[in-house]
Amino acid sequence: MRIVDLRSDTLTRPTAAMRAAMAAAEVGDDVFHEDPTVNALEERAAGLAGKDAALFVPSGTMANLIACTLQTRPGDEVILERSSHLYRYEAGGFAACAGVSVALLDGERGLISPEQVAGAVRLEDVHQARSRLLWLENTHNAGGGSCWPLDRLAAVVAAGRAHGLAIHLDGARVWNACVALGVPLATIAAHVDALSFCFSKGLGCPVGSVLIGDRAFVTEARRVRKRLGGGLRQAGVLAAAALHALDHHVERLGEDHAHARLLADGLDGLAGLRVRRPVETNIVLLETSGSRLGPMEIVGILIGEGVRCLPMNATTVRLVTHLDVSRADVEHAVRIARSVLG
Repeated sequence: MRIVDLRSDTLTRPTAAMRAAMAAAEVGDDVFHEDPTVNALEERAAGLAGKDAALFVPSGTMANLIACTLQTRPGDEVILERSSHLYRYEAGGFAACAGVSVALLDGERGLISPEQVAGAVRLEDVHQARSRLLWLENTHNAGGGSCWPLDRLAAVVAAGRAHGLAIHLDGARVWNACVALGVPLATIAAHVDALSFCFSKGLGCPVGSVLIGDRAFVTEARRVRKRLGGGLRQAGVLAAAALHALDHHVERLGEDHAHARLLADGLDGLAGLRVRRPVETNIVLLETSGSRLGPMEIVGILIGEGVRCLPMNATTVRLVTHLDVSRADVEHAVRIARSVLG
């Protein structure tokens, strides 16, 4: 059976060229800051973002936890959109490890407004948690891969800064946003104090993320990474994959976006399903509220025919295009879906 795996862009496998780069990597002990390939990657990532420094970490979840820990104190409150990855998909690490609470805002495709931010800021009162950090996500996973328009991003950040908030960007898929908006990473990063992005999603690496900010922030982040068990030794083999991805896998993200739009157009309306529009990047969300079938039923039917996808919640199915999914794969997935759902 032909398998088209659309569950996540984390499923990509290293290309032959990426494997060759990994095999040839010069390595050292990164805990001692002596891995030349990791050092080169961190310098390059910081430069691309227009920031002072960067830290290579095993995962986006670890990057987020370090960032949350460093930009808050226990008992503080983080302001963020309700469906943010930090809140929904990171096992409560913000509470269990950073010791903070959250103020949840109802966004539009994951995006919030300046007025919402201002309204969520706590009074300076001993009875209340202190509002400390504004947390943004770009692209927004649960929002369907939505991108922050630069003017809206600037306005929301200005609202946060007006109330003394630190600003962090969970940029796990920020390169998708860069390609979709046609802007360099530094244009987005200029609005925030710190940010992260993943190599293991659309960029096609087997593992790794990077946390970026000013030098003092990254110096302390290295300490917290160690505390969390994320100290890396001969990590140059992984950093080499990331450097290869920055050279070869960024511009091609536009192909994933085109494939997602093709997939969305082919699935919209089948069995009462509706695609959440617009489809800006590589994530397609199918809303099932108008269908006779629920998410688990739809996923079960499609998986049985070799098209793998994920239920997001009680009303939504997610499909994600990526490096290992070709146009032919998408066309095949649409044909299968039409034959079993149409």
